[in-house]
Amino acid sequence: MLKVYNTLTKSKEEFVPVEQGKASIYCCGVTPYNHPHIGNARPFVTWDVIRRYLVRKGYEVRYIQNFTDVDDKIIHAAKQEGVQWSDISSRYIQSYFESMDALNVRHADLYPKVSETIPDIIRMIETLVDKGYAYPLENGDVFYSVEKFDGYGKLSGRKLEDMQAGARVEVDGRKRHPMDFALWKSAKPGEPSWESPWGKGRPGWHIECSTMSLKYLGETFDFHGGGSDLIFPHHENEIAQSQACIGDGHSFARYWLHNGFITIKDEKMSKSKNNFFTVKDILREFPGEVVRFFILQTHYRSPLDFSEERLQEARTSLGRLENTRARVAELMERSGESETAKELAARAGELLAAFDEAMDDDFNTALAISQMFALSKEINIYDQDVTAGGKAFDAKNFAIAAKAYGDMAGILGIFEQESGAKDDGLVEKLMELIIDIRQDARKEKNWAVADRIRDGLKEVGIILEDSKSGVRWKKA
Repeated sequence: MLKVYNTLTKSKEEFVPVEQGKASIYCCGVTPYNHPHIGNARPFVTWDVIRRYLVRKGYEVRYIQNFTDVDDKIIHAAKQEGVQWSDISSRYIQSYFESMDALNVRHADLYPKVSETIPDIIRMIETLVDKGYAYPLENGDVFYSVEKFDGYGKLSGRKLEDMQAGARVEVDGRKRHPMDFALWKSAKPGEPSWESPWGKGRPGWHIECSTMSLKYLGETFDFHGGGSDLIFPHHENEIAQSQACIGDGHSFARYWLHNGFITIKDEKMSKSKNNFFTVKDILREFPGEVVRFFILQTHYRSPLDFSEERLQEARTSLGRLENTRARVAELMERSGESETAKELAARAGELLAAFDEAMDDDFNTALAISQMFALSKEINIYDQDVTAGGKAFDAKNFAIAAKAYGDMAGILGIFEQESGAKDDGLVEKLMELIIDIRQDARKEKNWAVADRIRDGLKEVGIILEDSKSGVRWKKA
């Protein structure tokens, strides 16, 4: 039974889809005015794993993620560079895909953009005005009236009477209530604008996600997600305008999932504080799968402190799992009819069930990873028994364990990249040559040369393993 923590109810709930056998997801995407940083990446890695796991459980998943390609920050960046706003958004949308591809984040089914959804946004605002939930001003601005919506604050737990203007919103005397927010902004010189019933202008921030999610997922869908910083005001405002528009307080998203912040020395990472690291920069030092594994080693709702030391630890841990993956690949090339891996196959089944149980508990990747390490250990023991201990190989039962290991890796999204640059087998050939030279030295009892080769390789991160069936090498 899959249970998820729902921010709306502040509790774990059994996941019951709107439509049997299907799961619908909307995740708030980036505002493309700069390269994505590691904090931006966390929700997309998280939802990629969630999506993979839902597919494993047999759901047909539809996943929508937007781009806020019209925004004050994009306009400001364009003015600074002297280019069009669309040049900025196009550049950093491309950067987003390059970064997420490196992290093995599979593409969403659809990436709607604000600039491509203007007519739908205008229609939704018209509905809110007609129903009395929104009011236009003489200059062409349109605001949402939070006092008109009885459930305002139910996601964040805030009470309207306790909210103070100026903390998270701009003070504006034209508003009926300090917390009213803009649905439509009147045109300003040099900014992108579109024709509307209220004059030329552009959408406010919150209305876009309501419009896009309802357009592509329907009036009621399963999951809505994003970072914890979006709970208020963005997601709170989405609920208010969406349910007011539909006229049903039980419509819109049913399960709200929010990931914790990535911090640096316990301070939230953000571009406004200039204490962020872009994925692009991190990838110069660490492979994408290491960065992904670093994110998944902590439960998605918990804060995650970023440091080079933590990334190094993730690299080492992932390396252990990769070494086992290499052993699995080698053993799968063998043949053998015995039952020496029968206990391994049974244990693999138990650990895969424990892996699924961890994922069923609000997508606990940290606990799931521990089950994969346990299986890695069992496989390595069997490998030693076969290669060094002379135990007969059991192809049939080992294949069961290998599949379980691969299933775990597939959910976590690891082992999907080349471990290094393509070299047409050059590294393997060089290692075979080095090992042959060392073996010749050992035959000649030239222990100094043999040890020098072994120790030299160890210094650069290559471990040699001597066994009855020969010498193997692996990365430390």
